[in-house]
Amino acid sequence: GGDARADALVEAYARHPHIRFQLVRTANRNLATSRNVGLPQCVGEVIALTDDDAQVFPDWIAQIGAALKRHPQAGAVGGPVLGSNTHTLVGRVSDAVTFPAWPTARPVRTLPGVNVAYRAAVVRAVGAFDERLFRGEDVDYNWRVAQLGHSLIFDPTIRVRHEHRATWRGLLRQHWMYGRAYRLVRRKWPAMYCVYPHGLLRARDGLKAGYFVAGALIEPLRSLRRLPPGRDRLLAYAPMVANQLVWRAGMLFQLLRGD
Repeated sequence: GGDARADALVEAYARHPHIRFQLVRTANRNLATSRNVGLPQCVGEVIALTDDDAQVFPDWIAQIGAALKRHPQAGAVGGPVLGSNTHTLVGRVSDAVTFPAWPTARPVRTLPGVNVAYRAAVVRAVGAFDERLFRGEDVDYNWRVAQLGHSLIFDPTIRVRHEHRATWRGLLRQHWMYGRAYRLVRRKWPAMYCVYPHGLLRARDGLKAGYFVAGALIEPLRSLRRLPPGRDRLLAYAPMVANQLVWRAGMLFQLLRGD
């Protein structure tokens, strides 16, 4: 977010002198780089991550600790990322399609970097974030956590509010970049779960290729369930389909680039 947000953060903490904190300024290259600057400064048994456009709930740290106790096998825990600008249709659509959510705790494949906490011992074992990734560094990192045998747990009590994209253009661009990053991470880890086939040698590959296309029409039906019945669902379906198409186009663009 730049110096203005950093200054606002310092001012907020200055009103609570009993809280110890350290602000480390770094060039805003990408999230992976910034996180790698911060990780060596962390002490304690748990390392919690969020973004500068998010606000954690007052019980965030307490809920993280409780979730880690409930799930001793978990290498990481995280939870819902709730939109702070859901007074508009685009805000509500962004809230429905950007970050997954479930009503109860469950193991998941990945957790978004805006709301995740790792055991420090796991971070030491996994190492640094991959700074070559302009997006998807959290998916890459969580895959590496899982490959060490640790589970990732989504817990609905661990909550943050996030300023989702406020325009259709911004939302589509965000998911275009997500699509590009999706391809980059799967190229790095061919064994990772994937929505498209890596070849067409098996019947399953053909089914996956078919769903890669049809999914642009089907996946929005799932996302619509997160919106209130009625007008919102009628108006949101077309933008959600467009968003799915753009996400897939981002993957294809990155594939054609050869990386």
